[in-house]
Amino acid sequence: MALKSTVFKVNLQIADIDNSYYADHTLTLARHPSETDERMMVRLTALALQAHKLQSVCNGDGTLAFGAGLSDPDEPDVWLRDFTGRTRLWIEVGQPEDKPLIKACGKADEVVLYCFSSSADIWWRGIESKLTRPQNLSVYRVPAEVSKALAALAQRSMQLQATVQEGALTLGDGAHAVDLEPLRWK
Repeated sequence: MALKSTVFKVNLQIADIDNSYYADHTLTLARHPSETDERMMVRLTALALQAHKLQSVCNGDGTLAFGAGLSDPDEPDVWLRDFTGRTRLWIEVGQPEDKPLIKACGKADEVVLYCFSSSADIWWRGIESKLTRPQNLSVYRVPAEVSKALAALAQRSMQLQATVQEGALTLGDGAHAVDLEPLRWK
């Protein structure tokens, strides 16, 4: 019998001072059986860092949501679509191969990748030269100690506050907070 996804409910308050974006998001995260809390929380963090594009790119008339991710390799971990259905933002998490990333660059206006874990530096050195052509691709590094700290915030029901200021994110639940300043690789 196949294992089912675990459902997490999140109320996420975002105060993105850098982009003058302030909003509350009620989200449902389905964690695939093979996905860790660490990866799931990096997906949530990526959404918080890019949520301002709902306003700046789609003028508030779009949908920001979690994609099928691990369940469907042809879908992003997070996406932003405008009212016409056009994919404006495709967000990936982890260390994917170059071909799916290049394919995603053809399907969306912008692709953003957030790498994490201690092996991300090795992965990047091996793939960097293959990702020079796509102009609509950005790659960020989340330090391993930060992604592990994010995993500690994971609960089946979460009330989280995200503050973005000067490119850095603080994500907290009222009792604990994690500071993240993603390193831009591309």
